[in-house]
Amino acid sequence: MPPKSLVHFDISERKVLLRFMDIMSVLFILSVVGIIFEFDYFHIATYNWGWTLVLILYLSIFASIFELYDLQKASKFEIVLKNVVFTGSVTVLFFMLTPIFTPSLPQNRLQILFFFLSIIGALLLWRYAYITLISSPRFYKRVLLIGDEGELDLMVPALQKSDPNYVIVGYINTSRKDKLPQYKALLQFNSSKLPAIIKQHQVNEIVVAGSAANKNEVSVALLKQLNNLLIKGFPIKDYTQVYEEITQRVPVHHLGNDFYKYFLFSRNNHNKFYIFFHRVTDVFFGVLGLMVCAVLIPFIYVGNLIGNRGRLFYTQTRVGKNAKFFKIIKFRTMPDNSELNGPQWSGKDDIRIRGFGKFMRRARLDEFPQFYNVLKGEMSVIGPRPERPVFVKKLSKLIPFYKTRHIIKPGLTGWAQVKADYGSSNTDSLEKLQYDLYYIKHRGLFLDMDILVKTFSTVLFFRGQ
Repeated sequence: MPPKSLVHFDISERKVLLRFMDIMSVLFILSVVGIIFEFDYFHIATYNWGWTLVLILYLSIFASIFELYDLQKASKFEIVLKNVVFTGSVTVLFFMLTPIFTPSLPQNRLQILFFFLSIIGALLLWRYAYITLISSPRFYKRVLLIGDEGELDLMVPALQKSDPNYVIVGYINTSRKDKLPQYKALLQFNSSKLPAIIKQHQVNEIVVAGSAANKNEVSVALLKQLNNLLIKGFPIKDYTQVYEEITQRVPVHHLGNDFYKYFLFSRNNHNKFYIFFHRVTDVFFGVLGLMVCAVLIPFIYVGNLIGNRGRLFYTQTRVGKNAKFFKIIKFRTMPDNSELNGPQWSGKDDIRIRGFGKFMRRARLDEFPQFYNVLKGEMSVIGPRPERPVFVKKLSKLIPFYKTRHIIKPGLTGWAQVKADYGSSNTDSLEKLQYDLYYIKHRGLFLDMDILVKTFSTVLFFRGQ
């Protein structure tokens, strides 16, 4: 049985805890401040419950946009401090600018300062407590991995990077090779002493690479020990399941020929109500986006004339739904004749993209003409980014099931765009494919909303290029 003295909050539990306690701490501090300082701009009562709901709504939205629920960032106080100030400032600003749903501005303007400081103070106090207590080693999940050399190469970096509270204490190598040199920091255990290892190192969970068991690389003695632990209620999970839960990616590179066995397509891909709602949303954002695009054109025209010295718009062939080609339209961010040596990746520090073009990409302004493609039905607001045919052909040969991403419409933004770093290589394309397949597998209203919120974060922090 797992050690009862240790408690671990899963990723979803920590996010729910952070959201709930953010709201409760803010409401509690505002109530205390109202009692002590006769603060009457905002107070909780039955006759003004609408004010409270609006405050909770704004706080939840802007805390998400400013990444207060990113668990990697939530464990670092210096990052939390910056994001809390941003969240509190924008929340208070919007609260004051919607007087129909919120109280009128007080005559004593100091009350607004009290309101602002109360929200900031409440969030910082709770987040400091979270980092000190919940995010401390006593709540880490201690994990033992079982797999061969190749599988461990995939398992260790992916799991350690994705969850700061997920600690790999060691591994059991099922291959015939000796101790793996790249994992000197990890302990390699003898499979014959599994119960003793669990007790001595306080292991909470065992993760087994499924292919190792399928290839009969796991010894009969080890399988018997795992079976005995499973009967006693000890958590033993398959690597593909854990990888997907923690990284929010589909490990297509690990599944091999068993891909479709693990990859169950989202029911929403055939849900007529969801598809209709998705299209209505696309049309709405398409019209809104083209209106914004029309306002931007005069300014971008001048900047493009000076910085890029080429036509304002450019079109390029991309691969869309069902692998059909279409012409994507964008604002120019490179000078003419930027591909004299043939098609090439656009890298993060691409020398072809200069001052104004780089700003356009980082602010995602170059994407606005694509709302025309959205209105035409060639693209959606959310989906895998459309790639060029030459790269699709190349990547399809290198990456298993790459063409699977073409079963839905490509999008302006997507799960890969808000989760992965800027990609300019085959390895980056593999990572993005994992995110794209995760979206196709789990797509739905809530995931779409999450992507839209994270897109705002991406634009605000200039992560695009």
